[in-house]
Amino acid sequence: MAMLYTGKGDKGTTKFFSTTDGSSKTDARVNKNHPVVECLGALDELNSFIGLCKVKSIGNDSVVNNLSVEEILEMVQQNLFMVQAEVAGDADKRISREKIKDIEKIVDAIEKEIPPITSFTVVGGMELSALLDVARTIARRTERGVVGVCNVGEQEICEDALAYMNRLSSLLFALARFVNHKAGIKEKSPTYE
Repeated sequence: MAMLYTGKGDKGTTKFFSTTDGSSKTDARVNKNHPVVECLGALDELNSFIGLCKVKSIGNDSVVNNLSVEEILEMVQQNLFMVQAEVAGDADKRISREKIKDIEKIVDAIEKEIPPITSFTVVGGMELSALLDVARTIARRTERGVVGVCNVGEQEICEDALAYMNRLSSLLFALARFVNHKAGIKEKSPTYE
C-alpha cells in the first residue's frame, strides 16, 4: 500500500520525471524552490482552485456550446494534468493544438452572448463569477511560471502548452463574465474616485 508520505523531501528537495534528453532523474534531486517545482506547485494550485469553481458551478444552468460550466472546468482540469506532466519532463504527454481550439470555440461562443468590454470591471457579482476571476489570476501567475521554466531551459515545453496557458486565463475571464450575465448581474466599472 502506498504511503501518503515518504520523508524523502524533509531536507527541502524533491524529484520530477526526466530531462529533455530522456535521461532519468530518479536519483537526481532538486531544491523545492527550483523553477520547475515552483511551476508544478502553481499548476497544482490552479487545478485545485478550478476544482473549487467546478463544485460551485454545480446547479448553475449556464450552458455554452452544449457544455455546462461544470463540464468546461472538468475539461480544463484534465488538460492541466497534461501541462503539468509536460512541465515535469514527461515527453510523451503534450497538450495538443486541438485543446487550444476547444477553448477558443468556447470563448468565441461566450463573446456572442455577452456585451462587449468597454472598460475594466470590478470583480464580483455571483460567488462563482468572483471565484472564476480568482482562478484567472492564478492562471496568469501559473502561465508566468511555465514561461520561467522555458527560460531555465531544463525542460522542453512545447509552444502549445504556452498558448494553452495564455488562452486559459481568457476562458476563465469569459466564464466569469458569462455566469454573471446569465444571472442578470450587470458589470461595474471602476470609479477611480
